[in-house]
Amino acid sequence: MEYRPFGRTGVRVSALGLGCWMFGDRADEAESARIIDQALDLGINFFDTANNYGGAPGRSESIVGAALEKSSKRDRVVINTKAYMPVDADDVNGWGVSRRHLIQQCEASLRRLRTDHVDVFTLHRFDPDVPVDETLRALDDLVRAGKVRYLGVSTSAAWEVVESLWVAKEFGLNRIVAETPPYNLLDRRVERELMPMAATFGLAVNPWAPLGGGVLTGQYQRGTPPPDGSRYGGGGVLAGFAGDRFSDAVFDVLDVLTEMAGQRGVTVAQLAFSWVVRQPGVTSVLCGPERLADLTSCAESLAITWDAESLAALDAVAPPGDKVASWYDPLTGPRFRPHPHRL
Repeated sequence: MEYRPFGRTGVRVSALGLGCWMFGDRADEAESARIIDQALDLGINFFDTANNYGGAPGRSESIVGAALEKSSKRDRVVINTKAYMPVDADDVNGWGVSRRHLIQQCEASLRRLRTDHVDVFTLHRFDPDVPVDETLRALDDLVRAGKVRYLGVSTSAAWEVVESLWVAKEFGLNRIVAETPPYNLLDRRVERELMPMAATFGLAVNPWAPLGGGVLTGQYQRGTPPPDGSRYGGGGVLAGFAGDRFSDAVFDVLDVLTEMAGQRGVTVAQLAFSWVVRQPGVTSVLCGPERLADLTSCAESLAITWDAESLAALDAVAPPGDKVASWYDPLTGPRFRPHPHRL
């Protein structure tokens, strides 16, 4: 296993991270436990979960906590969990990044993970309705209390992260050290500002959706509806999020990947995953397995090497800094209305 510096910290994490979104949902508890055991055997030491993962609030964290307790390898693993997303539909304060919610959710995550500290506590999103200093002071208190080691953010605009760094410096608070963005061959917009910003300020970058939410696996065909049983098929977890993910431009990328994969004797998914792993500035790429075989596939992709000709061929159909299909737009949306609490 290859290990890389976790940003400007002294910690090193595996280039392949274990994404735990599907644990308790498409991967039942038994299969999730097998995946975790295999991840530990492979030397994967970066686990990414959240308080809302697993099909129901807390389910993924509970599965991870039980498996790590049984393995007695908790101290070898860098656990990243998150808060922001709604966990109680009946509570007006049951989501967000207020001091109240963050401290409450950190305590709940610790109980479910069966640990006395979270290695990385991440804002699943920033919230324009909460003053930045309130959020950062709450996170700083959690670090000073020994309940959190490092702080992260996810799916942020570069300016949001820089603002948080300025506020942390202004008030002498612990600063953000990691960002978890969507990054894959179909959506390379993070290369414009986010990646250069992370390199400048020493942030770890741990991409999610390296396979484009499953689109870059080769299982979907041009002009054919997503099959039942797939993430985008009838009843799938992403059935309502197809959007522009099955356009002709997407299949143009898949055509190039398919040809390359055939020449190399690897799968389309392995090639797409490897491409993200080898991008400059990337720390740990999150593999979100539903089955043990998915994790094995991701691990095998680490051995793939790239040449300039192959990279140029992909750049021609998936332009650097641009998008062929989008996963989340950090430049638009209601959370970027004028902030009433800017310092």
